[in-house]
Parts: sequence; C-alpha cells; structure tokens
Amino acid sequence: MSAMNTQGRPTRPDAVVSADSAPATFSGNRALHLEEKLIFEKDSAGRSGVDLPEPPPVANRLGGLARGEAVGLPGLSEPQVVRHYTRLSQKNYAIDAGLFPLGSCTMKHNPRLNERMARLPGFADLHPMQPESTIQGALQVMQQLSHWIMTLTGMPAVALSPGAGAHGELTGMAAIRAALEARGEAGKRRKVLVPDSAHGTNPATAAALGFQVSGIAEDDTGRVDLKAFEASLGDDVAAIMLTNPNTCGVFEYDIRRIADALHEAGGYFYCDGANFNAIVGRVRPGDLGIDAMHLNLHKTFSTPHGGGGPGSGPVVYSEALAPFAPVPRIQKNADGSLSLVEQAAGDAAQAFGRVKGFHGQMGMFVRALTYMLSHGSDGLRQVAEDAVLNANYLKARLKGEFSLPYGDTGPCMHEVLFDDTFLKGTGVSTLDFAKAMIDEGFHPMTMYFPLVVHGAMLIEPTETETKAALDEFADSLLGLAKAAKSGDTDRFTQAPRFSPRRRLDETQAARKPVLRWQAG
Repeated sequence: MSAMNTQGRPTRPDAVVSADSAPATFSGNRALHLEEKLIFEKDSAGRSGVDLPEPPPVANRLGGLARGEAVGLPGLSEPQVVRHYTRLSQKNYAIDAGLFPLGSCTMKHNPRLNERMARLPGFADLHPMQPESTIQGALQVMQQLSHWIMTLTGMPAVALSPGAGAHGELTGMAAIRAALEARGEAGKRRKVLVPDSAHGTNPATAAALGFQVSGIAEDDTGRVDLKAFEASLGDDVAAIMLTNPNTCGVFEYDIRRIADALHEAGGYFYCDGANFNAIVGRVRPGDLGIDAMHLNLHKTFSTPHGGGGPGSGPVVYSEALAPFAPVPRIQKNADGSLSLVEQAAGDAAQAFGRVKGFHGQMGMFVRALTYMLSHGSDGLRQVAEDAVLNANYLKARLKGEFSLPYGDTGPCMHEVLFDDTFLKGTGVSTLDFAKAMIDEGFHPMTMYFPLVVHGAMLIEPTETETKAALDEFADSLLGLAKAAKSGDTDRFTQAPRFSPRRRLDETQAARKPVLRWQAG
C-alpha cells in the first residue's frame, strides 16, 4: 500500500499513481480535467441564458432572402455557457500559465498596466466616426506613439494603420511600388530579393503586389550570402526584403554594405522588423540604410499577440518613401488642434491610398504607448539586452546536448536555433520531441522553422522570464535529450500522455478537416 501522510498525500514520489496506469473514470473526467463536449452537443430545447420580449410585427423587407428555418444556435442556460467556456480555457496553454518559448513569435508577458489604460472610458468607448473635436486625446496618443516609434527607429515617417505584421509588410512594399511608379520604373524593376531564411509572409507579400521573388541563399553562419546577393543585383531589382536580426537568430552584420549596394543599384531596402525587440533602444534601423520597416507591436511593445484579433503593425519610412506612405495621417493645425488627413491630396498627394477602413487599432496604440512611457529609454534598452541575455543563457545551457546547425558562431540574438542532428539514430523526430515537451508542462518551441534548417527548433525565451523559469525549462529539455539518446523512444512516440487530448493525426487533420458539426 502506498505510504500516505495524514492529509492523504503520498509521502514518496514513487507512491504517485501514474495517469496511464490509473483506471478509466466512468465520467470521462480526470480529477480537475473535466471532459467537455461541443457546445452543440449540450443543446436542449427551451434553455436560454436570456429572455427577450417578442418583437412587434413588422413588414418583411427582405424580399426572398428571409430565413426559412432556425439559425441553429444551441440552447443553454447561463451557467452552462460560463462553465463550457471556462473549461475550454483551462485546456489552453497561455503566457499567463507558463513560459511560451515560440521562436520568431515573441510570446511575452503583457503588463496589466497596459490593460488598465486601454480600458479607460475615454479610450475604450471611442468610435472611429466621432467628430475630430471629440477625439483630441486619442489623436494625441497616436501622435505621441508615432513620435516615439520614429525616434526609436530613426525614421522620419510612420503609418499606424496596418492591422498586423504581414499587413505592415504589404503597406511598406506598396509604398516602394508607388515610388517606382513615380520614377517611371515600375515596369522594369519587378524583382524582389528574399533571403531563404525569411518569414513566409515576405515572398507572399511581394507576389501579392505583382513582384517576382528571387531567393538569396544563406552562408555557413546563417546570414545572407553576400556574393549571392551582389550577383543578383541589376536594374531589374525593386527591393530586398530582409529580416534583421534574422530568423536564424543572428544579426546581419553586413546590413550597411547590403543597403549601400542595393541603393547604388537603384533598389529599396525593406526590413522585416518582426525582431526589433532584440535591438530596440540599441540600434536605429534608419542608420542602417533601411527604407521601410514594419513593427509588430505585440513583439516589441507588449500588446497582446493578435491570434486573429486586434493586431497592429505600424510601418516606418525613410525620407525617400515618406511621401508615398498611406493615409490617414495625423497633422497639427494652425490652432494647435490635431486632425486626420484622410485623402490623397495636398501634402499627401503621392500617398498610395488606404490599407484600412479607419485609423488602426486604438487599443493597441494605448497599450504600446503605456509600455514605452513606463519603461523609458533605459528600460527599452534593457528589454533588448535581457531578451538577448536570456536566449544566450539557454544556448549555453543546452548546446552540450543539442546541436547547432551552423556550429557555435558566437552569441545569438533574442532566439537560439537548434536542429535535429542530436536526435539522429534515436528514432525520435522533432515532432516527437515537441509532443514530449507537452507532457513536461511546456508549450513546444517553434518547430521546423526556419525551413532552411532540417528539423529546426527555434527557442525564444523573451526578456520577461526569470532565471528560475529558464532553468526549469532547460532542465526539462536536457532530460528529454538524454532520454532520447538512451533509447527511451516510447516516452516520445506515445506523447503526449497527460494532455486533455492525445496525439492527433495532424496530416489528416490538415488534409481532411471537419469544419462543421452535424448531429448524430
């Protein structure tokens, strides 16, 4: 019999009954992990969380488009709805639950101060069609945010309206296309150079705007191959789309040379600013010869990660591209008030148009400005320094058991990249390793990206994690690496064992997704 203390808890670790060896429960629940059906399976006629009066009879103005049958929404009481979504939320991993090491995504803590500011009635209750006289405070927030973004990047112009990083890419490259049209070279300069390690949205953005994408190989350090880049230059090149620090976790230290050669050839430099959090307060992209760059506010300035919601991807422009930035733009009037330039006319005559119905994501602007003001210039510099320190700490802890795809070429930036060489001959794949991490209580790092590295494992700890959290994470990864090398393959191929759902057939889920629930 297992030794128990007076509170009924096991007194030794080996007295704990494993989840797999325990008998199946009759309810389908496993202690506090409650089995949860789809909300449509809970439907019951007559149940409702709210009673609404019958609407008065009105004339049907829908023509032949009137609905002929019920909407099909499930009927549930209010407690049922609350419990359903609460239980679903408990099945999700979140940054508020633990370390989220996704490389290239920067899943960091969102300070609660930001949320309090965004929920102030003067900001939370705004409507984008209010008269400008009633939103002067909001316009001041946008103006201040623009000022600090331009100060931190060393760029003279910014467009706040893009709703996400990829949307920002489109906005930056659209200005480049407009500049080429103004030069009469749009028909000739159709090629956009994209390093092989770029974010997948980079070539997609270029193609969406009608450019032809030409890949640039990386060298043996994970950086742009300068010889391949210089060989690709010509009078047909419109731009390069380069990420710095790049997706291999290293800084492109020849970026100024790349910019100068590109400008001499008549092209523009678009920098993917997704990783600005690694250099904020330390490096101004404008000093590196960059013409356009988007910023993901969630990655650098701690606004919530979009995830299909309210993302924000402002774009900064060099002096050469500033005239072509989209509307709306903020301007200061003679009486000191602020207004929005909404049309491509006057000083904005060369604007390429609009990219959003209104003015951008106001809630994200408030959060980002709050973050900037609460940190100050020294605090933002420390953000970058701590992000890089944490990544290098993990690199130092793990590199003895894990394998570096380009060898140890010195310090990384805000993320560290490993490959699957250390798993060779173990029967354990990168995916298996990721699933085993779930059993350890961690969300896996970014797997299989960047695509130029076989079995890639890209880890970004962010600056908001403590050394204790990093040590716990590193200890678990080292334990898993040693288990894989010792032949304990079942730990990996059967993982995850302890999650609410076991391993899915991800290939079939992608190829044959079931997108609609049907009764029976």
